[in-house]
Amino acid sequence: MPTGRKLSYNARMIAVILARPENPENIGLAARAMKNTGFRDLRLAGVRRIRVKAFAAAVHAADILESARLFPDLPSAAADLHVVFAATARPRSNFPALTLDEAVARIRSYPSSTRIGLLFGNERTGLTTEEMRTSSFRFSIPQAGRQPSYNLASAVLLTLFPLFAAAASGTTRPSASASPAAVPADPPLARATQDAVIGRILSILEDRGFLHDTNRRHVTDVAFELFGRLAMTAKDRNLLLAIFHKGAGAGPASGGRGAPAYSRKESRSRG
Repeated sequence: MPTGRKLSYNARMIAVILARPENPENIGLAARAMKNTGFRDLRLAGVRRIRVKAFAAAVHAADILESARLFPDLPSAAADLHVVFAATARPRSNFPALTLDEAVARIRSYPSSTRIGLLFGNERTGLTTEEMRTSSFRFSIPQAGRQPSYNLASAVLLTLFPLFAAAASGTTRPSASASPAAVPADPPLARATQDAVIGRILSILEDRGFLHDTNRRHVTDVAFELFGRLAMTAKDRNLLLAIFHKGAGAGPASGGRGAPAYSRKESRSRG
């Protein structure tokens, strides 16, 4: 990281989260990638301790590993963040992905007070559907040929480098209007609070009979993807809960007709 230069982003606003990494060398190499690009906040979800092999692979990035925070699960690791970008190597039907360039542009458009997470999944299995729900946005890294995915540490480096390069060159941060979608003017809520709001909305939908065993997984995925993209602010939360609580009054519990039946098949037919 160049010194004596005003950077166009705050490296402390970004946390790298590795979900259930299995190979200690990958953890060490990811730490090395962070050291090379000036980032320091490493979070490990589902890891009990950092092994010696990780320190050996980290070379001069031992300080990144020493300060890394270990969490029992992904929601805990992302709880205090405002926005989470998840890397994915394969298309997910309910979780559309940005390109890497689009993700970088959006990350750089947030004010420096925003706490952003960059999420990377297990080396073999990637991110589960449940883990994808923790993200606000997904992105994919382009690659040539038919190789199924990048090595975990390589994916971390490829994601961090454009952020570092833009800062090192003094490139002006894009305005909110120039980003793929406008960022909220108000600060987003912590991810744990956003997830609680989405959970409350799903609970209301279940009480109304809209959410049931047949469509539960699909509707849950869609709800987390849709509301996650909001980077929900306090105003968003208050409005959404007011709408859904008001709407709940027209459901079966109040003697109304209730919600129409909904299925995954119907959602596809609507485009």
